[in-house]
Amino acid sequence: MRFNKAAGTALRKWSRLIHRDLSFFFAGMLLIYAVSGLVMNHRDSINPNYSVERQEYTLTETLPPQAEIKKEDVLRLLTPLDEESNYTKHYFPEEDCMKVFLKGGSNLWVDLSTRQAVYEKLTRRPILSAFTRLHYNPGRWWTWFADAFAIGLVVITVTGIVMLKGSKGLWGRGGIELVAGILVPLLFLLL
Repeated sequence: MRFNKAAGTALRKWSRLIHRDLSFFFAGMLLIYAVSGLVMNHRDSINPNYSVERQEYTLTETLPPQAEIKKEDVLRLLTPLDEESNYTKHYFPEEDCMKVFLKGGSNLWVDLSTRQAVYEKLTRRPILSAFTRLHYNPGRWWTWFADAFAIGLVVITVTGIVMLKGSKGLWGRGGIELVAGILVPLLFLLL
């Protein structure tokens, strides 16, 4: 019986050490995944990669008929927006409507008959877009680190489970919380 008690004490001691050190090591990665995961869960209300500014206005200048519009005419429209150097191409998706594509994903849409224009400027979100990129496995080395992270989370979980004994441990409140934590995602899968 003394051997079991000593072995249990040693197991809990090593569990605390491993749990603490791995938790600190992977804390940054866990925060990055948590923040980017939240944003990705709400992609319908926030674009994690780009900030989109939308500006609606009426053109003050008269444009030639659709068949006569040249690149120079389009560049003149882009000058007040300071986008003339970002022009890539333009086309007419339907009668009296012109769409202008700009470098970086921005665009200008013009209704030629009413001279109504909509300018959408896309600006990359530098930190958030980098965080969300990690969810899409950007490279072979990242796969290795992500695998180590997953294994680290398993070790952190197991060491956390065996760290405490008694009524707060696995055979008490901790066990109830463990079962509840397993049941919640299972319920979502079943519903």
